[in-house]
Amino acid sequence: MITVSELYRHPVKSLTPERLEAISLTKDGRVVGDRVLGFRFRNAGNPDDWSWQTKHNFVGLVNTPALATLITELDENSNRLRIHAEDLQIIDGRIDDPNERRTIELAFTDYVATLPDNPLTNHPERCPVTLVGDGEQPLFHDTAAGLVTLHSEESLAALGDSLNETGIDGRRFRSNIVVRGLGKPFEEMSWVGKRIAIGNTEFKVTKPVTRCLVTHANPVTGRRDLDVMKTLVSDFTPEKPQFAVMLQATGGDRILANGHELVLVDS
Repeated sequence: MITVSELYRHPVKSLTPERLEAISLTKDGRVVGDRVLGFRFRNAGNPDDWSWQTKHNFVGLVNTPALATLITELDENSNRLRIHAEDLQIIDGRIDDPNERRTIELAFTDYVATLPDNPLTNHPERCPVTLVGDGEQPLFHDTAAGLVTLHSEESLAALGDSLNETGIDGRRFRSNIVVRGLGKPFEEMSWVGKRIAIGNTEFKVTKPVTRCLVTHANPVTGRRDLDVMKTLVSDFTPEKPQFAVMLQATGGDRILANGHELVLVDS
């Protein structure tokens, strides 16, 4: 039996995830509270323009791996965003207050500029970064479609074996759903084009997820320590470095919980 073992959402694009017992989906199939904010370069557009843009216009793990060590919390009731390292408070402010929002932007810009590998040093046109999003609309995914992503524990373990990395941390892949109980690693790739059901929600598996430098950043140390992309191509997905699959919700109650069973609708 295949079951859900972990569920995540990422309130701020490319910052740390929140692990949850249950998630719900919007009408268009996005995870509620997922990628509802982002820190975008100042020269990447009007602050009020929240239309989809490439990840390379944002401060994130693709260009600032040390961000992986931060802890991010978004309180939906108070609209308060908190970002801190283990011993350093970086941000604590309301995103719905214009003055506090400006303070958030300045504080985040100043912190990122102190990191050894960052996209702001020597780029004054990008500063200060703009906080985009209202904390409610899931707008800032890596693809415009904003689909749910899923990988299996079996695939993660097999990749870890190839990398000689025991207990590889799956958070580096930033999936929304993790499942266990597959018959073999990377079996989820064979579901592309098919329908699955998780609990009472039905999905179409649309395509694999092609990976980037984000996956090289260790979620604990913030350092690029593993050549994930090269290993995926050499050992598992020879055409492109792929890990996890994208899901489009097509029906059901759109509520997922840990322990829900996953079944193949199309065999």
